[in-house]
Amino acid sequence: MALDFLQVREKVKAIGENAALRERQRQNLREEARRLLDDNAQEVERLREKIELAARSYDPTLRCALPVQEPLNAAVPLPELPPIATIIAADGSQINPDRNAPVDYCLINVGAIQMVHGLPDPPAITLKSDLFYDEEMFTDAGTITEGMLALMRDLRERTMLAELAEQARPPVITFTDGPMELWGAKDGDMAGGFQKSLEEYQTALERLCEMHVVTAGYVDKPAANLVVRMLEIGCKLTEDELVDVKHRFPLRGVTDYDLYRNVLKSGERSAVFAIQSKSAGNYRGSLALHFFYLNVGRPGHPWLARVEIPRWVADNPLMLEYLHAALVHQTRIMGSRPYPYILHRAHEAAVVSFEDKEQVNQMIAMELRRRGVPVGEQSQKQAVKELQGRTSFSI
Repeated sequence: MALDFLQVREKVKAIGENAALRERQRQNLREEARRLLDDNAQEVERLREKIELAARSYDPTLRCALPVQEPLNAAVPLPELPPIATIIAADGSQINPDRNAPVDYCLINVGAIQMVHGLPDPPAITLKSDLFYDEEMFTDAGTITEGMLALMRDLRERTMLAELAEQARPPVITFTDGPMELWGAKDGDMAGGFQKSLEEYQTALERLCEMHVVTAGYVDKPAANLVVRMLEIGCKLTEDELVDVKHRFPLRGVTDYDLYRNVLKSGERSAVFAIQSKSAGNYRGSLALHFFYLNVGRPGHPWLARVEIPRWVADNPLMLEYLHAALVHQTRIMGSRPYPYILHRAHEAAVVSFEDKEQVNQMIAMELRRRGVPVGEQSQKQAVKELQGRTSFSI
């Protein structure tokens, strides 16, 4: 038996006994957050100044929304797509280093789908597979880690978009799955690798900006509280309480999803916000990161996505309209599962299956043996795990 289900059952019972009370408390907080959104909808400048004060004087790590221009409770209706537009999506997957395997290597696979809205041309698929072996897996900080590989994958996705957009018919609209902000270790041994990747990433974004390409990161079912945190600091805390802003969360438990799911009708987007964060300095000027929420669900069945965009898109009303329209159009292709069709296709192209990994393992092993080079052995730990009929062992 893997679990003591009697212990788990007692905990589940306790969860159930308190669930109704917690839900009522959270519903009250949700309603309060929505009132604050409406009551302060026009207080853009005041809220911005207060957020900037809190970040500058009391919490330099503060991460929340920063109002820009539109009213906080704006609900922008669905615009029309241009008659013809090139839409490109990229996604990536990876095989992580595995010291338990007979051969240790890693791989990044990036797939992109390009289609032209308004023309009958079939979607075009682009694939790029990079295999890293032996000395290619060494870095200044040691060997490539899963985190470093993910960083490299994100960089390659955006770079591929820039390369394809250069040859595409305008207007060009591009997306990737997930946030636009590049994540990775910014301190310690990995700091140098992150900084190099960040500079290359900034270069890819600058190329997209110079070509006047619309680009975005699409976050499905977001769980962030960026706007709620802004309301907490801007509307709930006094200036005296800002001193302790790191420990004050008067709307804790409420997410932006809770806030907007009943504000935005099907196809509508929220106001555009800037992102206040410690890493904002990595994305300055036209690259400064912004976001909005978008209801891609059907009437009566809201479904929200957070769409992250750079400033050059946020500041251009026409680009913003094209992106808004393209995303809703793409999600509606998927019917009752609203997710951008072209991103789904890019994921299908990029995903590396277990069978793919095994085939690469065999290809490397066979080539090494053909050259007279000894191949390592699988770790005993992994071999035991794979024994038929056994799923775990106690030691």
